[in-house]
Parts: sequence; C-alpha cells; structure tokens
Amino acid sequence: MLIRNPQSSRTEYPDELKAILSMEAAADCRTSMGQWSHLRQDGTPLWQLPGLASRFGIAQLAVKDESFRSDLGSFKALGAPAALICLLRRLNPELIAEHLLSGRCRQQMRAVTVISATDGNHGRALAAAAQSVGCNCVIVLHAKVSKEREEAISAFGATIVRIDGNYDDSVNTAARMAADNGWHVVSDTSYEGYEAIPRDVMQGYGTIAAEVIEQLQEDGQEPFTHVFLQGGVGGLAAGFASYFWEYYGKDRPRFVVVEPEQADCLYRSALAGAPCRASGSVDSVMAGLACGEASPLAWKILAPVIDDFMTVCDVDAVLAMQALAKGSSRDVPIVAGESGAAGLAGLQCLLADEALAKAAGLGPQSRVLLINTEGATARQVYERLVSEPAESVARRQAVWLSAVSTGRADTVGANCCPACAWPLSGATHSSAALS
Repeated sequence: MLIRNPQSSRTEYPDELKAILSMEAAADCRTSMGQWSHLRQDGTPLWQLPGLASRFGIAQLAVKDESFRSDLGSFKALGAPAALICLLRRLNPELIAEHLLSGRCRQQMRAVTVISATDGNHGRALAAAAQSVGCNCVIVLHAKVSKEREEAISAFGATIVRIDGNYDDSVNTAARMAADNGWHVVSDTSYEGYEAIPRDVMQGYGTIAAEVIEQLQEDGQEPFTHVFLQGGVGGLAAGFASYFWEYYGKDRPRFVVVEPEQADCLYRSALAGAPCRASGSVDSVMAGLACGEASPLAWKILAPVIDDFMTVCDVDAVLAMQALAKGSSRDVPIVAGESGAAGLAGLQCLLADEALAKAAGLGPQSRVLLINTEGATARQVYERLVSEPAESVARRQAVWLSAVSTGRADTVGANCCPACAWPLSGATHSSAALS
C-alpha cells in the first residue's frame, strides 16, 4: 500500500525543527563519536547498482551500506552510543566524550545503570557502548526476540530481562524498571516526558546523511531524486530526512518511508495526521521494524518531510534480500538483513505497478538512494531466507571488488571508500535468528 502524505512540505527547513535535529548538532555528534573503537572511522560504502537500475528503468540506484559501519553490524551503532554519551555528559558536564569512550572514566561510571527495550540491534549497540564506558546495562527483550540475539547482546556484559508480549510491552517494562530503581532509560522511541535521549539517538543518524552528501560531492554526482527509508518508530527516517531537508532546502529529494504491513504505525499516522499505533500483529520477519507505535518526537519531523508512506509484506523483504545478495557482473553482491532490504522491497513493489510508480514520481530520470541498515545480524535467519550463508555472499563480494579494482570484470564503478579491508557486511558478526 502507498499513501501520499498530505502534510509534506517543500519549504526551507523550519527553525522550530532545528531545535530538535540540526546539521550543526549532527556534526558535533559525529565528532564526539569519531574515536569509538566500535565505529569505522572512514565511513561506509555508497554502492552503485547500475544493473538493477537498468532493469528497473531508472537512471541510478545506490545503496548506502550500513552493514560496514561497525563490528556490531548495523546503523544502530550511531544512535544508542551517542545518546549514552550525551546522557552521561548531562549528568556530569565535566566529562569528555573521548575519555568516556576509551574507558578512562570507568571507575565513576560503575554507579550508573542504563536500561532499554530492543528488538536486537539497538540493545546490542547500547550494551557495547556501556561496556566501553564502564556503566551497567540492562536490556529488556520481548517474547519474539530470539535466543541468538539475546546471546549477542549479553556478550557485551548486559543483564537480560525477558518478558511476554511485544516490543511496546518491553518499552513499558523498561520505563517502569528505570523508575523503580533509579536507572536511566536509553530508548530510541519517545513518550510523554521522555524526548531528550530519543532526540540524541536520531541526531546520531545524521552521520549517514552527511556521508552521502560528501560522497556525491567527491564523485561529482547529481543529488538523488528519491530516498527510501525504513520505518520502525521513525528514528532513522527522521534523523536522515531532517539532515537532507536542511541541506537541500525546498529542493530536497522525495522521501518514501517503508515498513512491514503488519507493523504500519507510520502509515497509520499519515492517515490520521498524528502518531498512531499499528493496525496489525506487529510480528514481522523485518524484526528491526516490528514496532507498534510511532515515536511522537520523530513524527514532528516526519509529518512535514516524508512525501509517501508505504507497507510491504515479509515476502517482499526476502526477495529483496536475495536480489541484493545475488549481485551481477555490474552490481556488487550485498549482505542485507531483513530490515536492511526493506527499502529495495518498497522500490520493487512500486516499480511492479505502473500506477504506483507514477504516484511516487518514479521514472527514467529517477536517481534512487536506499539504506542497507544492517548486515547479517541474524546469521541463521539470513541463511534460511537467502539460501546461502552470509559468509559466502561476503566472499563473493570480495571477489567482485577485487575484479573491479584490477579491471577484470565488466562492471560500472562501485563508488566506495576502500572497503575491502573492512570485515565484510557484518557477515562474521555473531547475532541472532528470528524465532
């Protein structure tokens, strides 16, 4: 399903929204997190997929590959850790981000406990950051989070609390436990009286947008006409779109948000004109997007900037994972997890229907950007869905890149930073299978 957002605006970025998210604050966040050992220091690849672009009948298709961002395997490494540092510095303004991340303040951090709910990647990133700074970390997991995801989080020393119910139930449990114990919630979704930390999480995602703009400028490429962004509670979409909106102003690209049809809280919010709950079961193979309620703070950004909201089914996501993994002589194979492939799933659905493609403004002149938000952060699930281990896809990726670098393949350039030396697409990183 696709809906045009009647609230979307083609103005300059409003000053009132700069008080929430801004390029200046994103730059400060990028600087403060620059030396964390779990983050790649030279950015992530911006792959060009000319083969798929030709097949789709569009001018350009590019994928910003966040599976390379960190040994944690996903874009979440930019959010929760940045929010944790901001929290600790608000508690003690004399603390320095570099000292916190290097563990130099470990002794005084022992008295601090942070807690969060998660579907997997956010909790893993928070646990890793907490381990780096030396504070205690409690992660609340709902019934659908697999044992393997739990083990990936607990490997960083986090205490795991299991509950029945879904993601929203785990958010409520985390808030209650924090209030009862004097702990600090580090969540990526906002609620009444809780906005500062979700804002910091979203601000961290501005790094992705900044890098894309820099990569386009370095290669002399035209701006994108369309950007497909994953839904969830809305944090990534708000963090990325706000940065692009402020940078490009009224000439910003068209933004399309994609989410699972059974976890359609943003789609429903667009219909209602206000933050809403999802209409379905929320349970989806796209585990990172299986959220039942939109973040009110994120919605303040999304309402005027997202042009279209759409939903896809789980089968669409699996087909997109397989298409990215396959690659071709012209397209680099990409390890994309279930949520990471959602943008391509949305694009494929729109282009398969002439009326929908027209409604979204897609055509021969379209230059489309997708964000691969995660690699194989659930290796067992990845292998089951793609019918190939992530390690195998990563090896084929390395062969493809080697062929490009030596001119031994009929390829069109893969606009990337020297990525070959980085662990490929999170494929070697332990994580969890969906149950």
